Parts: sequence; C-alpha cells; structure tokens
Amino acid sequence: MKVVGIVGSGNPGGNTEILTRVALEEVEKEGLETELISLAGKKIRPCDGCRRCVKTGKCRFKDDFEAIFAKMKKADGIILSTPVYYGAAAPQLVSFLSRFYSKRDKPLRNKVGGPIVVARRAGKNFAFAQVMFFFMIQEMIVPGSTYWNVAFGRLKGDVLKDDEGIQTIRHFGKKLAWLAKKINAKEA
Repeated sequence: MKVVGIVGSGNPGGNTEILTRVALEEVEKEGLETELISLAGKKIRPCDGCRRCVKTGKCRFKDDFEAIFAKMKKADGIILSTPVYYGAAAPQLVSFLSRFYSKRDKPLRNKVGGPIVVARRAGKNFAFAQVMFFFMIQEMIVPGSTYWNVAFGRLKGDVLKDDEGIQTIRHFGKKLAWLAKKINAKEA
C-alpha cells in the first residue's frame, strides 16, 4: 500500500513540505510506503475550459500533470498540502486541481486522503476548505484528526515550533494510514 503526499508550494523544503513529511513519517510507521511529490519547478498549466478533454478524453496541455496523476491513481492514499497565499491555496496546487475537470469518471473515488495547510496567520480556513472541496467532489474518504490539519509558520522551519499543529498532522498521518488499511482489508 502507498500514500502519495503532493506539496503544492513553489518553495522546496519549506514549511508545507516539512508538514507533509511529518504526516508521511507517521504513515510509514504504520507500515505503508510513501512518496513525496513537490510541485515546485513543475510545469502544470491551469485548465482553461477549452473542453477538448470532454470530446477526446485527453487534455491538450502536455506538461507534468499526467505523470503525477498516474501516481495518484496507483496510490491508496493522497495528501494535498498547500501554503496560504493571499487567503487561498497556492496557485501551483490550484492549477493542478483544476486539471481534474476532465476526470469525470472519478478515478480517485473511495481513496483515502486529506488536506494539509500552513499559514503565517490568516486564510487557513478558506485554504483548508478549498482543498477539502477537491476531496469531496472526487468522492474520496477523509479521516479526521484532533483538529483541522493546519499549522502556523512564516520562515522556513517555523512550523516545527507549532506543537499543536505538528501533533495534529502526526495524528492525521496515523488516521490516514489506519483508514487506508481498513478500507483495503475489506476489499481484499
């Protein structure tokens, strides 16, 4: 079994990646394989609504989306993490998620997943909801935690000072692994 953590930040090694690694460490402790994928430096154009995908089944853009999407389809669990930019999810992640417009067959249905958000101060609730909506419309199953999966930090590494945030993310990772194992045990 495998969980993929997709970091929607343009800053490699920053607070968003740190939080995602914390969650993935807990997943690994539960015996699942993990992979961290950073969108930093990746070329992913946002959907422009041309609707070619509806007619042909394929997006007209040739970029990094399909390779990451293929890994998501194979995974049992998916974490999408983002920093807060101007009160919303990072544009790298929003562009990536917009490309699921063509995926009307819901290829992530019944997979386990959830969002992680890091904020300096404000905007975390909207960004969390924004990414959570993706999981809901994809008919995915989202485990709870001790609080929303958010933590605070401004400068690189600051998020590690947010003890409550780190504990929430650790618990989320454990719950995600537990739920993925339960779902897959029933399907076996």
